[in-house]
Amino acid sequence: MYLIEGNPGAGKTTLGLHFLREGARRGEKCCYVVLSESEKALHRLAASHGWTVDGIDVIESNDQDPRSDYSIYEPSEVELGESSRSLFARLGELAPQRVVIDSLAEVRLIAQDPLRYRRQLLAMRNFFDQRGMTVLLLDFLTQVDDHQLQSLCHGMIHLEQLAPEYGGQRRRLRVSKLRESKFRDGYHDFSIQTGGLEVYPRLVAAEHARGERHKQNTLSSGIAELDRLMGGGVDCGTSTLIMGPAGSGKSTLTSQFARALAQRDGKAVFFIFDEVPNTLIVRGEGMGMHVREDIAAGRIIVRQVDPAELAPGQFAHLVREAVERDGASMVVIDSINGYQSAMPEEHHLSAHLHELLAFLNQSQVATLLVMTQSGLLGQGVESPIDLSYLADSVLLLRYFETRGEIRQAISMLKRRTGPHERTIRELKVDGSGIRVGEPLTEFQGIMGGNLIYTGGTPMLPERR
Repeated sequence: MYLIEGNPGAGKTTLGLHFLREGARRGEKCCYVVLSESEKALHRLAASHGWTVDGIDVIESNDQDPRSDYSIYEPSEVELGESSRSLFARLGELAPQRVVIDSLAEVRLIAQDPLRYRRQLLAMRNFFDQRGMTVLLLDFLTQVDDHQLQSLCHGMIHLEQLAPEYGGQRRRLRVSKLRESKFRDGYHDFSIQTGGLEVYPRLVAAEHARGERHKQNTLSSGIAELDRLMGGGVDCGTSTLIMGPAGSGKSTLTSQFARALAQRDGKAVFFIFDEVPNTLIVRGEGMGMHVREDIAAGRIIVRQVDPAELAPGQFAHLVREAVERDGASMVVIDSINGYQSAMPEEHHLSAHLHELLAFLNQSQVATLLVMTQSGLLGQGVESPIDLSYLADSVLLLRYFETRGEIRQAISMLKRRTGPHERTIRELKVDGSGIRVGEPLTEFQGIMGGNLIYTGGTPMLPERR
């Protein structure tokens, strides 16, 4: 006997129908006991998901026709004992293996007295146990925990709805009790769509460990100067954080790495939060990258993510599918700013992202994370959140000014898997693609925003 509790609209009835339809598919006898609504409402709910209740017996409590075989309760003042005997007799006649009772609120109201209510629950549990029936008891969340009910049930599942300040509602569930069985505790996101519930179990990276790998594969960018700066490119099984102000070339760099991987018959998946897929395609074609051809061939997959409609567990599920089902060896998240907007609570971002990156690293996937820093020039450039400690490599892009012209600089700040250049190189993005220049040796202070020219060539004097 299992308790499924949640507020109205949380998905209790839909979950109950899932349970019974799976039993009917396996050839088991199933029964739905309707205490609070009607059989017609149950049929309408099933039809909204494209389902039928064929193969499921329905017992309706509010049928006032005394000749009906499905009548459990007569008028509301009927004694609880008579109601129970009527229900038990009908269930004994049908002999189902799976039962859903919707909902216990009606039983609680009729019992009125806590002692009678507990005795009724005990009688129900004994009846179900003796006949080998597996039962879901649907109930509303109350202000006070119903310890009597919770102590008698073999398991408990809580369904919750969250209403963020912006965007659609979020749903999550928690298994708080499951006797004689292991279960994954904590909250798990789920959604209700046409076709029923889809649950996204909380990602635990340790469960996906694939053993030790001694050889580290490195993916080249296709640009020799950039590879030298990065110590060869991006390593499989690591995460690279590419950060810089808006327009500094972060997304273009990810496209370059994905394009280079596609030329070697690899597969890259983009999860883009801040733009539409067409923008990625047009930008790539404007730089001579044949992104459209790679997308058509399935070597590059682009998935647009709406941060206002996505729960973090659902996003982790999409990433896991891209790796395990689609065979992606590179995952691009563009950007962390959009991913942060998808989180109901900001302080959980690092924990979710840590598990996701650990899973990708253990799956030998090269992960590129794009983070846009606020500000453009000077010391006002700041990051919305510090994730540099999570990333295995950090690539920093900056603007600098020389001779009245704004240029871009690129530098590798961190690489856990090996050595890298400590220099600063110029980055040029134009119609011919991405170009990386030689190290800038006559400038200091580019990374801090205070540009200092230290070259030997004299500067023009000030006018007097």
